[in-house]
Amino acid sequence: KFCPPPNSGEKKPGGGPRAAPACAYYGVHTLRAQENFPITGIPISTYPELIRALAYIKQAAALSNCELGLLDERRCDAIIEACNELIKGRLHDQFVVDVIQGGAGTSTNMNANEVIANRALELLGQNRGDYHVLHPNEHVNIGQSTNDVYPSALKIATWFGVHGLIDAMDILREAFEAKAEAFKDVLKMGRTQLQDAVPMTLGQEFSTYAVMLGEDQARLREAVMLICEINMGATAIGTGITAHPDYAPLVLMHLRKITGIPLQTAPNLIEATQDCGAFVQLSGVLKRVAVKLSKTCNDLRLLSSGPRAGLGEINLPAMQAGSSIMPGKVNPVIPEVVNQIAFEVIGNDVTVSFAAEAGQLQLNAFEPIIAHSIFKSVGHLRNGCLTLAERCVKGITANADHLRASVENSIGIVTALNPYIGYANATSVAQEAHLSGGSVYDIVLSRGLLSKAQLDEILQPETLTHPVAMHPAAVRRPPGASQG
Repeated sequence: KFCPPPNSGEKKPGGGPRAAPACAYYGVHTLRAQENFPITGIPISTYPELIRALAYIKQAAALSNCELGLLDERRCDAIIEACNELIKGRLHDQFVVDVIQGGAGTSTNMNANEVIANRALELLGQNRGDYHVLHPNEHVNIGQSTNDVYPSALKIATWFGVHGLIDAMDILREAFEAKAEAFKDVLKMGRTQLQDAVPMTLGQEFSTYAVMLGEDQARLREAVMLICEINMGATAIGTGITAHPDYAPLVLMHLRKITGIPLQTAPNLIEATQDCGAFVQLSGVLKRVAVKLSKTCNDLRLLSSGPRAGLGEINLPAMQAGSSIMPGKVNPVIPEVVNQIAFEVIGNDVTVSFAAEAGQLQLNAFEPIIAHSIFKSVGHLRNGCLTLAERCVKGITANADHLRASVENSIGIVTALNPYIGYANATSVAQEAHLSGGSVYDIVLSRGLLSKAQLDEILQPETLTHPVAMHPAAVRRPPGASQG
Protein backbone atom coordinates (compact mmCIF):
# COMPACT_ATOMS: atom_id res chain seq x y z
CA LYS A 1 0.00 0.00 0.00
CA PHE A 2 1.42 3.37 -0.97
CA CYS A 3 2.14 5.56 2.02
CA PRO A 4 2.10 9.29 1.21
CA PRO A 5 4.59 11.66 2.82
CA PRO A 6 3.35 13.55 5.89
CA ASN A 7 2.09 17.10 5.74
CA SER A 8 3.88 18.33 8.85
CA GLY A 9 4.16 22.00 7.95
CA GLU A 10 7.49 23.71 8.49
CA LYS A 11 10.35 21.25 8.84
CA LYS A 12 12.97 22.20 11.37
CA PRO A 13 16.32 20.67 10.45
CA GLY A 14 17.93 18.44 13.05
CA GLY A 15 15.16 17.85 15.55
CA GLY A 16 11.67 18.53 16.83
CA PRO A 17 8.57 16.38 16.54
CA ARG A 18 7.44 14.95 13.24
CA ALA A 19 4.06 13.58 12.23
CA ALA A 20 4.54 10.27 10.41
CA PRO A 21 1.83 9.05 8.01
CA ALA A 22 -0.79 6.89 9.68
CA CYS A 23 0.01 3.98 7.38
CA ALA A 24 3.77 4.13 8.01
CA TYR A 25 5.74 1.49 9.84
CA TYR A 26 8.82 3.68 9.98
CA GLY A 27 9.29 6.41 12.57
CA VAL A 28 10.87 9.77 13.25
CA HIS A 29 14.49 8.79 12.53
CA THR A 30 13.52 7.50 9.11
CA LEU A 31 11.40 10.56 8.51
CA ARG A 32 14.28 12.91 9.29
CA ALA A 33 16.51 10.91 6.96
CA GLN A 34 13.96 11.34 4.18
CA GLU A 35 14.08 15.08 4.74
CA ASN A 36 17.86 15.24 5.00
CA PHE A 37 18.77 13.10 2.00
CA PRO A 38 16.60 13.96 -1.02
CA ILE A 39 19.46 12.87 -3.27
CA THR A 40 18.68 10.18 -5.86
CA GLY A 41 15.01 9.45 -5.30
CA ILE A 42 16.01 5.78 -5.10
CA PRO A 43 14.98 4.20 -1.77
CA ILE A 44 16.91 1.36 -0.17
CA SER A 45 13.92 -0.91 -0.93
CA THR A 46 15.27 -0.94 -4.51
CA TYR A 47 17.68 -3.58 -3.20
CA PRO A 48 15.49 -6.32 -1.64
CA GLU A 49 18.57 -8.39 -0.82
CA LEU A 50 19.66 -5.61 1.54
CA ILE A 51 16.28 -5.54 3.33
CA ARG A 52 16.37 -9.30 3.75
CA ALA A 53 19.95 -9.14 5.00
CA LEU A 54 18.96 -6.57 7.63
CA ALA A 55 16.10 -8.84 8.69
CA TYR A 56 18.45 -11.83 8.97
CA ILE A 57 20.76 -9.82 11.23
CA LYS A 58 17.97 -8.47 13.47
CA GLN A 59 16.53 -11.96 13.74
CA ALA A 60 19.88 -13.48 14.70
CA ALA A 61 20.49 -10.65 17.18
CA ALA A 62 17.11 -11.21 18.83
CA LEU A 63 17.73 -14.95 19.19
CA SER A 64 21.18 -14.31 20.65
CA ASN A 65 20.02 -11.67 23.10
CA CYS A 66 17.14 -13.88 24.19
CA GLU A 67 19.53 -16.74 24.93
CA LEU A 68 21.72 -14.32 26.88
CA GLY A 69 18.75 -13.19 28.99
CA LEU A 70 18.78 -9.67 27.59
CA LEU A 71 15.48 -9.96 25.70
CA ASP A 72 12.34 -11.75 26.91
CA GLU A 73 10.81 -14.48 24.78
CA ARG A 74 7.62 -12.58 24.02
CA ARG A 75 9.43 -9.62 22.47
CA CYS A 76 11.94 -11.94 20.80
CA ASP A 77 9.18 -13.95 19.11
CA ALA A 78 7.50 -10.80 17.83
CA ILE A 79 10.77 -9.44 16.43
CA ILE A 80 11.54 -12.76 14.77
CA GLU A 81 8.09 -12.92 13.16
CA ALA A 82 8.37 -9.34 11.91
CA CYS A 83 11.75 -10.23 10.41
CA ASN A 84 10.27 -13.31 8.77
CA GLU A 85 7.74 -11.09 7.03
CA LEU A 86 10.54 -8.89 5.69
CA ILE A 87 12.44 -11.96 4.50
CA LYS A 88 9.31 -13.01 2.60
CA GLY A 89 9.13 -9.61 0.91
CA ARG A 90 6.50 -7.86 3.00
CA LEU A 91 6.77 -4.19 4.05
CA HIS A 92 9.72 -3.46 1.79
CA ASP A 93 7.93 -0.30 0.70
CA GLN A 94 8.50 1.02 4.22
CA PHE A 95 12.25 1.21 3.63
CA VAL A 96 12.20 4.71 2.26
CA VAL A 97 15.53 6.36 3.04
CA ASP A 98 17.66 7.29 0.07
CA VAL A 99 20.38 4.87 -1.02
CA ILE A 100 22.93 7.70 -0.76
CA GLN A 101 22.94 9.05 2.77
CA GLY A 102 25.26 10.56 5.33
CA GLY A 103 25.90 8.84 8.64
CA ALA A 104 27.65 5.65 7.55
CA GLY A 105 24.33 3.85 7.08
CA THR A 106 22.74 4.89 10.38
CA SER A 107 19.53 5.91 8.62
CA THR A 108 19.26 2.49 7.00
CA ASN A 109 19.73 0.73 10.34
CA MET A 110 17.20 3.00 12.04
CA ASN A 111 14.72 2.46 9.22
CA ALA A 112 15.03 -1.29 9.82
CA ASN A 113 14.76 -0.94 13.61
CA GLU A 114 11.61 1.17 13.34
CA VAL A 115 9.81 -0.99 10.78
CA ILE A 116 10.60 -4.18 12.70
CA ALA A 117 9.60 -2.64 16.04
CA ASN A 118 6.29 -1.28 14.77
CA ARG A 119 5.33 -4.51 13.03
CA ALA A 120 6.34 -6.48 16.13
CA LEU A 121 4.13 -4.19 18.22
CA GLU A 122 1.18 -5.03 15.98
CA LEU A 123 1.93 -8.73 16.40
CA LEU A 124 1.85 -8.16 20.16
CA GLY A 125 -1.57 -6.53 19.86
CA GLN A 126 -0.23 -3.04 20.43
CA ASN A 127 -0.37 0.13 18.38
CA ARG A 128 2.50 1.27 16.22
CA GLY A 129 4.58 3.76 18.16
CA ASP A 130 3.94 2.18 21.57
CA TYR A 131 7.67 2.10 22.17
CA HIS A 132 7.28 1.69 25.93
CA VAL A 133 6.28 -1.90 25.08
CA LEU A 134 8.89 -2.63 22.41
CA HIS A 135 11.46 -0.04 21.35
CA PRO A 136 13.46 0.16 18.08
CA ASN A 137 16.71 0.88 19.92
CA GLU A 138 16.17 -0.69 23.32
CA HIS A 139 14.97 -4.04 21.99
CA VAL A 140 15.48 -4.48 18.23
CA ASN A 141 18.99 -2.97 18.34
CA ILE A 142 20.32 -4.57 21.56
CA GLY A 143 24.08 -5.15 21.45
CA GLN A 144 24.35 -3.61 18.01
CA SER A 145 25.60 -0.52 16.25
CA THR A 146 25.07 0.63 12.71
CA ASN A 147 28.83 0.15 12.40
CA ASP A 148 28.56 -3.64 12.65
CA VAL A 149 24.99 -4.15 11.40
CA TYR A 150 25.29 -2.14 8.19
CA PRO A 151 28.55 -3.57 6.75
CA SER A 152 27.50 -7.09 7.74
CA ALA A 153 24.16 -6.61 5.99
CA LEU A 154 25.95 -5.31 2.90
CA LYS A 155 28.09 -8.43 2.80
CA ILE A 156 25.17 -10.80 3.21
CA ALA A 157 23.20 -8.97 0.51
CA THR A 158 26.22 -8.96 -1.78
CA TRP A 159 26.72 -12.70 -1.31
CA PHE A 160 23.23 -13.42 -2.64
CA GLY A 161 23.53 -10.84 -5.39
CA VAL A 162 26.86 -12.15 -6.66
CA HIS A 163 25.61 -15.72 -6.73
CA GLY A 164 22.64 -14.53 -8.77
CA LEU A 165 25.13 -12.94 -11.17
CA ILE A 166 27.14 -16.16 -11.36
CA ASP A 167 23.95 -18.06 -12.24
CA ALA A 168 23.17 -15.56 -15.01
CA MET A 169 26.72 -15.90 -16.34
CA ASP A 170 26.13 -19.66 -16.49
CA ILE A 171 23.20 -19.10 -18.83
CA LEU A 172 25.26 -16.81 -21.07
CA ARG A 173 28.26 -19.15 -21.01
CA GLU A 174 26.09 -22.10 -22.03
CA ALA A 175 24.62 -20.02 -24.87
CA PHE A 176 28.11 -19.32 -26.21
CA GLU A 177 29.09 -22.99 -25.78
CA ALA A 178 26.05 -24.05 -27.81
CA LYS A 179 27.04 -21.66 -30.61
CA ALA A 180 30.64 -22.87 -30.45
CA GLU A 181 29.38 -26.40 -31.08
CA ALA A 182 27.02 -25.29 -33.84
CA PHE A 183 29.80 -23.37 -35.62
CA LYS A 184 32.62 -25.87 -35.06
CA ASP A 185 33.00 -26.63 -38.79
CA VAL A 186 32.54 -23.08 -40.09
CA LEU A 187 35.94 -21.98 -41.39
CA LYS A 188 36.83 -18.30 -41.29
CA MET A 189 39.80 -15.96 -41.09
CA GLY A 190 41.12 -14.91 -37.73
CA ARG A 191 42.36 -11.36 -37.36
CA THR A 192 44.99 -9.54 -35.36
CA GLN A 193 44.97 -5.73 -35.25
CA LEU A 194 41.97 -5.93 -37.59
CA GLN A 195 44.19 -7.43 -40.30
CA ASP A 196 43.89 -10.91 -41.78
CA ALA A 197 45.84 -13.40 -39.69
CA VAL A 198 45.35 -17.16 -40.04
CA PRO A 199 42.29 -19.39 -40.43
CA MET A 200 40.22 -20.59 -37.53
CA THR A 201 36.66 -21.80 -37.07
CA LEU A 202 33.78 -19.64 -35.95
CA GLY A 203 33.26 -22.27 -33.25
CA GLN A 204 36.74 -21.61 -31.89
CA GLU A 205 36.00 -17.89 -31.84
CA PHE A 206 32.75 -18.36 -29.89
CA SER A 207 34.34 -20.83 -27.50
CA THR A 208 36.68 -18.10 -26.27
CA TYR A 209 33.70 -16.06 -25.07
CA ALA A 210 32.48 -19.04 -23.06
CA VAL A 211 35.94 -19.62 -21.58
CA MET A 212 36.27 -15.96 -20.55
CA LEU A 213 32.95 -16.13 -18.74
CA GLY A 214 33.99 -19.31 -16.95
CA GLU A 215 37.23 -17.73 -15.80
CA ASP A 216 35.39 -14.70 -14.48
CA GLN A 217 32.91 -16.89 -12.63
CA ALA A 218 35.84 -18.54 -10.86
CA ARG A 219 37.29 -15.14 -9.91
CA LEU A 220 33.89 -14.03 -8.57
CA ARG A 221 33.63 -17.16 -6.43
CA GLU A 222 37.03 -16.36 -4.96
CA ALA A 223 36.23 -12.70 -4.32
CA VAL A 224 32.85 -13.36 -2.75
CA MET A 225 34.48 -15.58 -0.11
CA LEU A 226 36.27 -12.50 1.21
CA ILE A 227 32.96 -10.89 2.15
CA CYS A 228 32.10 -13.82 4.42
CA GLU A 229 34.13 -12.14 7.17
CA ILE A 230 31.78 -9.93 9.21
CA ASN A 231 32.18 -7.70 12.26
CA MET A 232 28.98 -8.44 14.19
CA GLY A 233 29.73 -7.84 17.86
CA ALA A 234 32.07 -4.97 17.10
CA THR A 235 29.38 -2.38 17.95
CA ALA A 236 30.69 1.19 17.59
CA ILE A 237 34.37 0.86 16.70
CA GLY A 238 35.25 -2.77 17.24
CA THR A 239 35.74 -2.90 21.02
CA GLY A 240 32.33 -4.53 21.53
CA ILE A 241 31.12 -1.95 24.03
CA THR A 242 27.46 -2.56 25.18
CA ALA A 243 27.47 -6.09 23.73
CA HIS A 244 27.51 -9.21 25.92
CA PRO A 245 30.88 -11.03 25.89
CA ASP A 246 29.20 -14.11 24.38
CA TYR A 247 27.12 -12.18 21.85
CA ALA A 248 29.52 -12.27 18.86
CA PRO A 249 29.86 -16.07 18.65
CA LEU A 250 26.14 -16.55 19.26
CA VAL A 251 25.03 -14.09 16.58
CA LEU A 252 27.49 -15.66 14.15
CA MET A 253 26.06 -19.13 14.83
CA HIS A 254 22.50 -17.94 14.23
CA LEU A 255 23.42 -15.97 11.11
CA ARG A 256 25.20 -18.96 9.58
CA LYS A 257 22.15 -21.11 10.25
CA ILE A 258 19.61 -18.57 8.99
CA THR A 259 21.45 -17.51 5.83
CA GLY A 260 23.33 -20.67 4.88
CA ILE A 261 26.41 -18.51 4.23
CA PRO A 262 29.79 -19.67 5.65
CA LEU A 263 30.22 -16.45 7.62
CA GLN A 264 33.17 -15.88 9.95
CA THR A 265 33.77 -13.33 12.68
CA ALA A 266 36.74 -11.15 11.80
CA PRO A 267 39.76 -11.91 14.02
CA ASN A 268 40.24 -8.19 14.73
CA LEU A 269 36.95 -6.34 15.01
CA ILE A 270 38.55 -2.91 15.21
CA GLU A 271 40.29 -3.50 11.89
CA ALA A 272 37.19 -5.03 10.33
CA THR A 273 35.00 -2.08 11.30
CA GLN A 274 37.11 0.41 9.36
CA ASP A 275 38.39 -1.72 6.46
CA CYS A 276 36.50 -1.88 3.14
CA GLY A 277 39.14 -3.94 1.32
CA ALA A 278 36.79 -6.85 0.58
CA PHE A 279 34.43 -4.50 -1.26
CA VAL A 280 37.35 -3.04 -3.24
CA GLN A 281 38.47 -6.52 -4.23
CA LEU A 282 35.00 -7.58 -5.30
CA SER A 283 34.40 -4.37 -7.22
CA GLY A 284 37.64 -4.95 -9.10
CA VAL A 285 36.46 -8.40 -10.15
CA LEU A 286 33.12 -6.96 -11.25
CA LYS A 287 35.08 -4.50 -13.38
CA ARG A 288 37.01 -7.43 -14.86
CA VAL A 289 33.71 -9.13 -15.76
CA ALA A 290 32.46 -5.89 -17.32
CA VAL A 291 35.61 -5.29 -19.36
CA LYS A 292 35.64 -8.77 -20.86
CA LEU A 293 31.90 -8.79 -21.46
CA SER A 294 32.18 -5.46 -23.24
CA LYS A 295 35.05 -6.78 -25.39
CA THR A 296 32.83 -9.70 -26.37
CA CYS A 297 30.03 -7.34 -27.34
CA ASN A 298 32.48 -5.24 -29.37
CA ASP A 299 33.34 -8.39 -31.31
CA LEU A 300 29.71 -9.29 -31.89
CA ARG A 301 28.98 -5.82 -33.25
CA LEU A 302 32.05 -5.91 -35.49
CA LEU A 303 31.46 -9.43 -36.81
CA SER A 304 27.84 -8.58 -37.62
CA SER A 305 28.61 -5.19 -39.18
CA GLY A 306 27.07 -4.52 -42.55
CA PRO A 307 25.05 -6.28 -43.68
CA ARG A 308 26.82 -5.59 -46.99
CA ALA A 309 29.40 -2.91 -46.35
CA GLY A 310 30.86 -4.45 -43.20
CA LEU A 311 32.33 -7.81 -42.17
CA GLY A 312 28.95 -9.52 -42.32
CA GLU A 313 30.26 -12.79 -40.90
CA ILE A 314 27.41 -13.41 -38.47
CA ASN A 315 23.81 -12.23 -38.14
CA LEU A 316 22.44 -10.98 -34.83
CA PRO A 317 18.71 -11.44 -34.31
CA ALA A 318 16.76 -8.35 -35.35
CA MET A 319 15.12 -7.00 -32.20
CA GLN A 320 13.67 -3.65 -33.27
CA ALA A 321 13.73 -1.01 -35.97
CA GLY A 322 17.09 0.69 -36.04
CA SER A 323 16.27 4.09 -37.44
CA SER A 324 13.51 6.64 -37.68
CA ILE A 325 14.80 7.75 -41.10
CA MET A 326 16.57 4.77 -42.70
CA PRO A 327 14.04 2.06 -43.61
CA GLY A 328 15.10 -1.50 -42.94
CA LYS A 329 18.08 -0.56 -40.79
CA VAL A 330 18.65 -2.86 -37.81
CA ASN A 331 21.14 -2.06 -35.05
CA PRO A 332 22.96 -4.35 -32.61
CA VAL A 333 20.98 -2.92 -29.70
CA ILE A 334 21.54 -5.78 -27.26
CA PRO A 335 25.35 -5.71 -27.39
CA GLU A 336 25.13 -1.92 -27.24
CA VAL A 337 23.17 -1.96 -23.99
CA VAL A 338 25.61 -4.43 -22.45
CA ASN A 339 28.49 -2.17 -23.48
CA GLN A 340 26.81 0.65 -21.57
CA ILE A 341 26.39 -1.54 -18.50
CA ALA A 342 30.13 -2.21 -18.65
CA PHE A 343 30.92 1.50 -18.80
CA GLU A 344 28.77 2.02 -15.70
CA VAL A 345 30.45 -0.82 -13.80
CA ILE A 346 33.89 0.59 -14.57
CA GLY A 347 32.73 3.95 -13.20
CA ASN A 348 31.24 2.28 -10.14
CA ASP A 349 34.59 0.67 -9.43
CA VAL A 350 36.23 4.10 -9.38
CA THR A 351 33.57 5.27 -6.91
CA VAL A 352 34.16 2.25 -4.65
CA SER A 353 37.91 2.85 -4.72
CA PHE A 354 37.59 6.51 -3.72
CA ALA A 355 34.99 5.76 -1.05
CA ALA A 356 37.09 3.00 0.51
CA GLU A 357 40.18 5.21 0.51
CA ALA A 358 38.28 8.11 2.11
CA GLY A 359 37.60 6.35 5.43
CA GLN A 360 39.19 7.89 8.49
CA LEU A 361 40.40 6.25 11.68
CA GLN A 362 37.97 3.69 13.14
CA LEU A 363 35.13 3.94 10.59
CA ASN A 364 34.41 4.43 6.94
CA ALA A 365 31.45 6.80 6.62
CA PHE A 366 31.06 6.20 2.90
CA GLU A 367 29.78 2.62 2.83
CA PRO A 368 26.35 3.72 1.51
CA ILE A 369 27.87 4.79 -1.82
CA ILE A 370 30.00 1.62 -1.84
CA ALA A 371 26.82 -0.43 -1.39
CA HIS A 372 24.89 1.49 -4.03
CA SER A 373 27.75 1.11 -6.52
CA ILE A 374 28.27 -2.60 -5.97
CA PHE A 375 24.56 -3.42 -5.92
CA LYS A 376 24.10 -1.55 -9.22
CA SER A 377 27.08 -3.32 -10.78
CA VAL A 378 25.91 -6.77 -9.69
CA GLY A 379 22.28 -6.23 -10.65
CA HIS A 380 22.95 -4.63 -14.01
CA LEU A 381 25.57 -7.21 -14.98
CA ARG A 382 23.15 -9.98 -14.08
CA ASN A 383 20.37 -8.47 -16.18
CA GLY A 384 22.83 -7.78 -18.99
CA CYS A 385 24.03 -11.38 -19.11
CA LEU A 386 20.48 -12.72 -19.22
CA THR A 387 19.45 -10.22 -21.90
CA LEU A 388 22.52 -10.92 -24.02
CA ALA A 389 21.93 -14.67 -23.83
CA GLU A 390 18.20 -14.67 -24.52
CA ARG A 391 17.87 -11.77 -26.96
CA CYS A 392 21.11 -12.04 -28.88
CA VAL A 393 23.47 -15.01 -28.56
CA LYS A 394 20.88 -17.76 -28.84
CA GLY A 395 19.64 -16.30 -32.13
CA ILE A 396 23.00 -15.72 -33.86
CA THR A 397 23.48 -17.33 -37.28
CA ALA A 398 26.60 -17.64 -39.42
CA ASN A 399 27.17 -16.63 -43.04
CA ALA A 400 29.17 -19.79 -43.70
CA ASP A 401 29.64 -19.39 -47.48
CA HIS A 402 30.89 -15.84 -47.11
CA LEU A 403 33.30 -16.94 -44.38
CA ARG A 404 34.68 -19.80 -46.46
CA ALA A 405 35.18 -17.54 -49.47
CA SER A 406 37.09 -15.04 -47.35
CA VAL A 407 39.48 -17.80 -46.28
CA GLU A 408 40.06 -19.02 -49.82
CA ASN A 409 40.69 -15.48 -51.00
CA SER A 410 42.86 -14.47 -48.07
CA ILE A 411 46.57 -13.84 -48.17
CA GLY A 412 46.67 -15.04 -44.57
CA ILE A 413 46.64 -18.71 -45.53
CA VAL A 414 50.22 -18.31 -46.72
CA THR A 415 51.22 -18.64 -43.06
CA ALA A 416 50.04 -22.25 -43.15
CA LEU A 417 52.40 -22.90 -46.10
CA ASN A 418 55.43 -21.35 -44.38
CA PRO A 419 56.74 -24.67 -42.95
CA TYR A 420 56.56 -26.25 -46.41
CA ILE A 421 57.83 -23.57 -48.81
CA GLY A 422 59.93 -21.46 -46.43
CA TYR A 423 59.51 -17.94 -45.06
CA ALA A 424 61.14 -16.18 -48.03
CA ASN A 425 58.98 -17.94 -50.60
CA ALA A 426 55.88 -17.43 -48.46
CA THR A 427 56.62 -13.69 -48.21
CA SER A 428 57.12 -13.42 -51.96
CA VAL A 429 53.86 -15.26 -52.64
CA ALA A 430 51.97 -12.99 -50.19
CA GLN A 431 53.37 -9.86 -51.84
CA GLU A 432 52.44 -11.04 -55.33
CA ALA A 433 48.94 -12.01 -54.19
CA HIS A 434 48.45 -8.60 -52.60
CA LEU A 435 49.65 -6.66 -55.65
CA SER A 436 47.98 -8.77 -58.29
CA GLY A 437 44.78 -9.65 -56.51
CA GLY A 438 45.44 -13.32 -57.29
CA SER A 439 45.01 -16.17 -54.86
CA VAL A 440 47.82 -17.67 -52.81
CA TYR A 441 46.69 -21.08 -53.94
CA ASP A 442 47.10 -20.29 -57.66
CA ILE A 443 50.44 -18.50 -57.23
CA VAL A 444 51.98 -21.42 -55.29
CA LEU A 445 50.87 -23.81 -58.03
CA SER A 446 52.14 -21.58 -60.83
CA ARG A 447 55.56 -21.33 -59.21
CA GLY A 448 55.72 -25.07 -58.69
CA LEU A 449 56.35 -24.70 -54.98
CA LEU A 450 53.84 -27.42 -54.12
CA SER A 451 51.65 -29.79 -56.08
CA LYS A 452 47.87 -29.51 -56.11
CA ALA A 453 47.56 -32.68 -54.06
CA GLN A 454 50.00 -31.34 -51.47
CA LEU A 455 48.20 -28.00 -51.30
CA ASP A 456 44.78 -29.55 -50.90
CA GLU A 457 46.01 -31.79 -48.10
CA ILE A 458 47.80 -28.97 -46.26
CA LEU A 459 44.84 -26.59 -46.51
CA GLN A 460 42.33 -28.90 -44.82
CA PRO A 461 40.28 -27.12 -42.11
CA GLU A 462 41.60 -29.41 -39.38
CA THR A 463 45.16 -28.66 -40.45
CA LEU A 464 44.57 -24.93 -40.62
CA THR A 465 42.90 -24.60 -37.22
CA HIS A 466 44.84 -26.94 -34.92
CA PRO A 467 48.46 -27.89 -34.19
CA VAL A 468 49.54 -30.84 -36.37
CA ALA A 469 52.72 -32.81 -36.87
CA MET A 470 54.86 -31.70 -39.86
CA HIS A 471 53.09 -32.83 -43.02
CA PRO A 472 54.93 -35.27 -45.36
CA ALA A 473 54.73 -32.57 -48.02
CA ALA A 474 57.42 -30.70 -46.13
CA VAL A 475 59.82 -33.56 -46.72
CA ARG A 476 59.04 -33.62 -50.44
CA ARG A 477 59.93 -29.94 -50.87
CA PRO A 478 60.16 -29.24 -54.62
CA PRO A 479 63.10 -27.41 -56.18
CA GLY A 480 63.19 -23.71 -55.35
CA ALA A 481 61.26 -24.18 -52.13
CA SER A 482 64.22 -23.33 -49.90
CA GLN A 483 63.85 -22.08 -46.37
CA GLY A 484 65.40 -18.78 -47.55
